[in-house]
Amino acid sequence: MAVSDYDLIAAWKQVLTLSKLEPGQIVTVLTSSTTHPQTLSTALTAVTMMGAMVNRLDLPPVNAEKAISRDSLAYLGTTPLTGNRAAIAALKESDLVLDLMTLLFSPEQHEILSTGTKILLAVEPPEVLVRMVPSADDRTRVSQAAKRLERAKLMHIMSDAGTDLRCHLGEYPVIREYGFVDEPGRWDHWPSGFVLTWPDERKTQGTLVIDRGDILLPMKSYAQEPIYVTVDQGFVTNIEGGVDAELLSEYMASFNDPQAYAMSHIGWGLQPRAHWSTLAMYDREATIGMDARAYEGNFLFSFGPNNEAGGSRTTACHIDIPLRHCTVSLDGEAVVKDGKVLDGFKYTA
Repeated sequence: MAVSDYDLIAAWKQVLTLSKLEPGQIVTVLTSSTTHPQTLSTALTAVTMMGAMVNRLDLPPVNAEKAISRDSLAYLGTTPLTGNRAAIAALKESDLVLDLMTLLFSPEQHEILSTGTKILLAVEPPEVLVRMVPSADDRTRVSQAAKRLERAKLMHIMSDAGTDLRCHLGEYPVIREYGFVDEPGRWDHWPSGFVLTWPDERKTQGTLVIDRGDILLPMKSYAQEPIYVTVDQGFVTNIEGGVDAELLSEYMASFNDPQAYAMSHIGWGLQPRAHWSTLAMYDREATIGMDARAYEGNFLFSFGPNNEAGGSRTTACHIDIPLRHCTVSLDGEAVVKDGKVLDGFKYTA
């Protein structure tokens, strides 16, 4: 169902209020050729209605000659900001950047955040944004999960499909994604609703089974048959299965980078308004798949970079895979049981 400008403006105002936007602050809207026009126009209106100063910075796309997909997360590395001192300076001078372009995994983003500028990414279709407009309850729930994850030394993931993976923890920070930016230098993504960290280097062992119906991103497809992935000392050493396994294996190999096979972030979804089934309703280029990443009870893992957490891996390959029906345990205590979150959290609205 299409979304009215009125509803999307109201959603923007809620997100901006939660992000503590104040009159007189400077907001820069970062856009590209793929930015959704309704998302852009309503963002500009909402910022103006709240009394802030708004600018638009439009940058051309890059990496077309390297990427094998139009998805903005299919090839990381250089960005439209790379070497663009004027653009970086403008974003540093902003109190808030609304990223409608997708600026991720880049030193430029870290440089901007280090000045205290806040960055909010929002690139999903308007109806997805409205359905998952964040709330203070989202922050509370994600923060509670993050505190539990911060105490953990070992994450153990199991499933009836055959997943049995052990990840040692503590080397990298825990990241909270709840959909708004309420602290200086904070980055977040609307929509979201999950908690994640990165396992200790070379200390992940076991088997991941991507079962039928689990989702491969950025391919944005549901697996039609099981894929068996062996992880040894933090790196993928074997991928077996049918055609889906061949597709995953060939995609990773196309980057010609050993770092593409490293375990990246791990965590679980906490967003009850996100749905495993949503991806089936959209064309591949209409969404980057945040429903898949955030739906309540998934185990979300990734291969590829860790520079977002302060690590040194900057591979251009980034693959997110949310699994269903997993049990996630922290130091022997289950926090997700067979795909059901066990925190007992009650939303106030």
